[in-house]
Amino acid sequence: MRMKLVVPQKFTIILGNAMLQRATPDYLVQEPVHDSPKRAEANLVSEHVGIQLRVMRKARRLSIRALAEISGLSVNTLSLIENGSLIENGKTSPSVNTLSQLAQSLNVPITAFFEVKHKKQVAYQKAGERKQIVFAQGQLESLSEGMPRMGSEPFITRLEPNASSGAEPIVYGGRQFIYCLEGHITYTIEGEAYPLAPGDSLIFDAYTPHSWRNSATTSSRALLVLCPENAAEEMPESYFIPSVCQK
Repeated sequence: MRMKLVVPQKFTIILGNAMLQRATPDYLVQEPVHDSPKRAEANLVSEHVGIQLRVMRKARRLSIRALAEISGLSVNTLSLIENGSLIENGKTSPSVNTLSQLAQSLNVPITAFFEVKHKKQVAYQKAGERKQIVFAQGQLESLSEGMPRMGSEPFITRLEPNASSGAEPIVYGGRQFIYCLEGHITYTIEGEAYPLAPGDSLIFDAYTPHSWRNSATTSSRALLVLCPENAAEEMPESYFIPSVCQK
């Protein structure tokens, strides 16, 4: 481990461990030198800028030498940028002036070097092909199977006649939305009843004690969207299914 020794009169001495053991004057104050998290973050930004530049250059079928001639930057500078190794003014990422020159040469906004493109994801589901979660009071059909969890999980729920969430109210961090499609579903939130007929909807903060029941004599169906605070929750349906909610 390297140690940074701070001494009076703004002098800084860097000593290895062996030398540090011999340096014992009282006026020496020892401070460990740590790699800065900001430096690591800057390195990642620099690498991303380099990748973006290489992609844009190759998309235009330009060699590094050709881009150097267009931008007025040296071949060496461009090579260092693409490899994420350029250091300007003591910083590990290209300066604004350098990026501005490149942006003008490539006819793109300067923000193009920092864009993060996400892979397009689509979940297309045909009726009868959705993942089903069956429980004693009915079932849930997942409408987002195949998509990464982003904090809201939509389901179609079918509830058996007289089904309910049980005697104990449900409480969790997040939000819940329900849109009645068929039948009648009644939610009770802090003692107040909210009856839902086809076309009716309800949205509420789920940390408020609540419960639900199918108040129809036939099966009821609804669009249910669960939005737990933990977007990475692996089983969001657990906030609706009675047997899981009350464990």
